[in-house]
Amino acid sequence: MDNKTDKDLLLKGLKTIIFAVLALFTGPILLSFAFRYPEKNLYIPLLISGCLVCAFAIFLIFNGIKIIMSSIFKK
Repeated sequence: MDNKTDKDLLLKGLKTIIFAVLALFTGPILLSFAFRYPEKNLYIPLLISGCLVCAFAIFLIFNGIKIIMSSIFKK
């Protein structure tokens, strides 16, 4: 029985986690810009894009963990 980790799939999962970490920093920065100046014209677009980036970061985290787990524990 050959129980080795699939290195290509592991790297794909780590890349996904790296993009998730970048999105985890970008989303709250956009939200803080939106909440800092609510009277500006860009309030609503920054608020919507910040929420979307935060939701996308959460999706990427779960997807990255799923890819990493499937590379370790093959089905």
